[in-house]
Amino acid sequence: MSKEITSRAQDYSQWYNDLVIKGGLADHSGVKGCMVIKPYGFALWENMRDQLDRMFKDTGHVNAYFPLFIPKSFLSREAAHVEGFAKECAVVTHYRLMNDPNGGGVIVDPTAKLEEELIIRPTSETIIWNTYRDWIKSYRDLPLLINQWANVVRWEMRTRLFLRTAEFLWQEGHTAHASEADAVDETLKMLEVYRSFAEDYLALPVIAGEKPENERFPGAVNTYSIEAMMQDGKALQAGTSHFLGTHFAEAQNIKFQNDAGGMDFCNTTSWGVSTRLIGGVIMTHGDDDGLRLPPAIAPKQIVVVPMLRDKPEDAEVLKYCTDLVTKLSQEVVFGQKLRAHLDIKKIKSAEKRWNWVRRGAPIIIEIGPRDAAGGVVTYMRRDDLRDGDKVKSIAKPLQDFLEGVVQLLTEIQAGLYAEAYPRRGRPRGKPLWRRGKPASSERLRLRAS
Repeated sequence: MSKEITSRAQDYSQWYNDLVIKGGLADHSGVKGCMVIKPYGFALWENMRDQLDRMFKDTGHVNAYFPLFIPKSFLSREAAHVEGFAKECAVVTHYRLMNDPNGGGVIVDPTAKLEEELIIRPTSETIIWNTYRDWIKSYRDLPLLINQWANVVRWEMRTRLFLRTAEFLWQEGHTAHASEADAVDETLKMLEVYRSFAEDYLALPVIAGEKPENERFPGAVNTYSIEAMMQDGKALQAGTSHFLGTHFAEAQNIKFQNDAGGMDFCNTTSWGVSTRLIGGVIMTHGDDDGLRLPPAIAPKQIVVVPMLRDKPEDAEVLKYCTDLVTKLSQEVVFGQKLRAHLDIKKIKSAEKRWNWVRRGAPIIIEIGPRDAAGGVVTYMRRDDLRDGDKVKSIAKPLQDFLEGVVQLLTEIQAGLYAEAYPRRGRPRGKPLWRRGKPASSERLRLRAS
């Protein structure tokens, strides 16, 4: 079945596309440069989104939503910002369509031109800070700690599913503070949230630090990022956190009365990650057989495949599998109920197994009549199957498996991180898709200076 996927050594780019398409994560759309995120891929994003959302709220942030459309004049107030995004902006000029009187189908109504063009948000700083001006009057209104989950449009000419598309999903945090020190602390705090999320949930070893001046976010004083090394020896920017100083506050005239009675511009931050993280997970953990998803964010952590043969014992096998999924679903792992799935599609068991290998399910269980009769669980670990290896089945008594399943998933999560860790120091262009020696559990911490 691995022959359906191009090998990394043969064509790394095609290998990546094969994993996205044949792993059921996304598909190309009828709109050039945009993608359709399929249910399995969206479930992966939901698991990532929900965990990050909990981490944001644990640090005092709340969610809001701001408009998709930004008046062109708002961008004009921040010259460095608009210069950074000018070539990527999609512009709305009219607000109505009409039938072509000459029979040419639907056309833009030439009489419906907008008085001011609207920009489909490439990022939301300008419209958010225009709103914050009405919300911030006093130091008592600060800090303002808001995040939004949204889509953005950046008109890309050369696109790749998840990694770079014209429209993508993300979150963007925008915070306001009374002092520069508080804003810098916020910037580094959110960078640490991203580092912790990437390493603890995505099993993605990263280096966290400051970007050079020529790679700063447009309008930022300092930009920090987490960077991960992919299997082809190239780094992927996986998340950014920006200290904006008073630039946007000055552009939008956002002043507040300080505790001494004077007027100050507030200091601001912005930070974000996107569906690009899914591409990072694919390129960090995938192999020539397909996806390998970290259990903490896998849509299906355990898949149970009943081996049915249209015989009387099928009923007992199916009951055993159903009971097993029910028991597994009561377990708690990574702070959430275990995600177990019973695959009863009317296709051959071997085909089901390889389907879930391609889709990266961490544990795949196959139950036949002997397993059901003997109270046994026969399973394979996706992280142990690599590059066309033969299936390594492990059989355990049902109770032993249930008692150890949480630890098993935890071990798989840690193993994926340890396997990827040595790549962090690889020179650019040096492929590393062979199994490396497990690294220590060392974590890189950003040291602010």
